[in-house]
Amino acid sequence: MKTKKHIIINDTTLRDGEQSAGVSFSLEEKLAIALALDELGVPELEVGIPAMGEDERESIRQVSELVENARLMVWCRMHSDDIALSKNLGVQSIDLSMPVSDQQIQNKLGQNRKWVLAQIEPRIEEALELGLEICVGGEDASRADLDFLYQVLEASEKAGASRFRFADTVGIMEPFSVYETISQLNSMSDLDIEMHAHDDLGLATANTLAAIRAGASHVNTTVHGLGERAGNAPLEEVSMGLRRFFNQAYDIDMADYSSVSQLVEQASGRHVSWQKSLVGEGVFTHEAGIHVDGLMKDRMNYQGVDPAELGRDHQFILGKHSGSHAIIHAYANMGIQVLRQQAEILLEKIRYFSVQYKRAPAEQELRHFYYEINSILS
Repeated sequence: MKTKKHIIINDTTLRDGEQSAGVSFSLEEKLAIALALDELGVPELEVGIPAMGEDERESIRQVSELVENARLMVWCRMHSDDIALSKNLGVQSIDLSMPVSDQQIQNKLGQNRKWVLAQIEPRIEEALELGLEICVGGEDASRADLDFLYQVLEASEKAGASRFRFADTVGIMEPFSVYETISQLNSMSDLDIEMHAHDDLGLATANTLAAIRAGASHVNTTVHGLGERAGNAPLEEVSMGLRRFFNQAYDIDMADYSSVSQLVEQASGRHVSWQKSLVGEGVFTHEAGIHVDGLMKDRMNYQGVDPAELGRDHQFILGKHSGSHAIIHAYANMGIQVLRQQAEILLEKIRYFSVQYKRAPAEQELRHFYYEINSILS
């Protein structure tokens, strides 16, 4: 097995992310997202599909003029016409995508394995003539015959490609099979292996991390996991996973990720779930009394991820599951000293309110409760 490499995130928000049904970025939004990801420190960006038309190619050119640090890639079918349209776009690399499963070779292309293998060398030569680094994209690789994948990698490496994208196109794999498959591919080829995971079974991040452990050197992500159907591996999850499990990705400024998250949420029109891992509004919010009490004593009691790494902090709200310690703490933050007896009465009011209105009471309402019970007690 090859020596473990530094992992490169290739974020494809501007390509696969935009392919999400109903998502369409304007030029201004595309430039803003590209700049934000570059400033964040994401090392590679897949920024478009040249064959989509002149408007798309012009947007790629403008992205290339704007981005200062990230390497840029475009996505093409393994067609001569697509490759020719990738000339003079200001990018460094190209993904030449080709179905590699019998399912798609026969039922999408109407071809056979021999025909697929015959395309690799001439198409790679055409892309190399444009001065581009080549990634061969194995579409539907997760359903491909492993022996045939070996032939594809061998032909790609021989022709001058430097990377192979293993695409779990329909999201059918699980981490154990990913690990076994990527380990085998990594052991038989000197090509860099890139994992492209889809989230149809909710396993895109787990499969991406399994591929890294098996020797993949590159991984695809999108902000929030935006993408076809259930989406791709989320950039925020993979980045934090790389930190936690592989001591990498610290060059990506996750403390400023909220601004990127908000930008993509607005541009895509896709609202981020309140409980979306790492970026959801509520993922560092606590109500349960036992949790709040534990966090007030020591944040590590109920902190698996430090919100400060994402430029955030814990938030405490009052509701049905709150305890008296949380009541006293919340009112103290409002400048009101609450005694234990008062806290017990307030707790009943807050619990009733949260059940009736399905939300935490606002500060004005909390103040009203306090004045109400205070007049009764006095």
